[in-house]
Amino acid sequence: MPAKIPATVVTGFLGAGKTTLIRHMLQNAEGKRIALIINEFGDLGVDGDILKGCGEETCTEDDIVELSNGCICCTVADDFIPTMEQLLAREPKPDHIVIETSGLALPQPLIRAFNWPGISTQVTVDGVVTVVDGRAVHDGQFAHNIAAVDAQRAQDENLDHETPLSELFEDQIACADMIVVNKSDLLEADEVTALTDRLKSESRDGVQVVKAAMGALPVDVLLGQGIGAENDLEARHEVHHHHHHDDDHHDDDDHHHDHAHEHGHDEFESFIVTRGDVADAPAFKAQVADVIRAHNILRLKGFVAVADKPMRMTLQAVGPRVDSYFDQPFDGDRMTKLVVIGEAGLDQAAITAALQA
Repeated sequence: MPAKIPATVVTGFLGAGKTTLIRHMLQNAEGKRIALIINEFGDLGVDGDILKGCGEETCTEDDIVELSNGCICCTVADDFIPTMEQLLAREPKPDHIVIETSGLALPQPLIRAFNWPGISTQVTVDGVVTVVDGRAVHDGQFAHNIAAVDAQRAQDENLDHETPLSELFEDQIACADMIVVNKSDLLEADEVTALTDRLKSESRDGVQVVKAAMGALPVDVLLGQGIGAENDLEARHEVHHHHHHDDDHHDDDDHHHDHAHEHGHDEFESFIVTRGDVADAPAFKAQVADVIRAHNILRLKGFVAVADKPMRMTLQAVGPRVDSYFDQPFDGDRMTKLVVIGEAGLDQAAITAALQA
């Protein structure tokens, strides 16, 4: 039974920075074949030779474009399932599928579609990434240009036009596995902290809230969450659309500061920790999970030398969820080598000491 292809769903309102995030991901895909399903690719600034021999009704020549880096694009309308079937029929198959939604359609029904009989055996939802405009949300706005979001909604007769944006926003947060606070460079450090804390408190347990500038997230952080969201729909309930809350979280004091930005500083860092054999694999996995919790590490992955085992143990962690399996004998030096990835400011010395303990 071949492994299911992971699919990442990217949602967020117009202007949050989804396109920039995806463009950055494609430019840093590290050799992954990424298939892209997006609403409109005019705004992605991509071009490429139209695929030849793409003649079935479900897939006209306008629907799929192959980019120079081996990435495939499809537009999605009512034909999500046929588009997916078309993608899955391709050889070689994509390594990862990324689906960008408009942010105005609820993410939950899309996740539910992955339980469709022909698809559920072949694809899994790796994770739902909700991109928010940090500056706008901090100001109680949800989007930088509310009028543009409403105009976009008015153009699409498939959308419900009644639900307030605040409730659509709550649905995006309720469904997210990772929330990307974009444009964090437009906020003061304490404002970013307050906003990320608030979004953590409004989202499900274990959801990672990360800040980014210009959508620059490491591909290792964005892809490979391994969630299986389609099996977990109960936890991602849509907000029942009743109006009991009078948006009381608006910030009334309109104070504006002059920001002295340090542009171009990297929001993420990674480093390598090495050590000798580990005596007890389950105990070490528990130790790794504790270190991740203590230091808010986003991803940790690598190979572990376990005493008395000739095979190396591959270890991967997304937040404190640690998976491992023995894959192959060591080639070359037998050692434990772990890559730690997190937001800038990790206490490398403390993390190294804790992993080597």
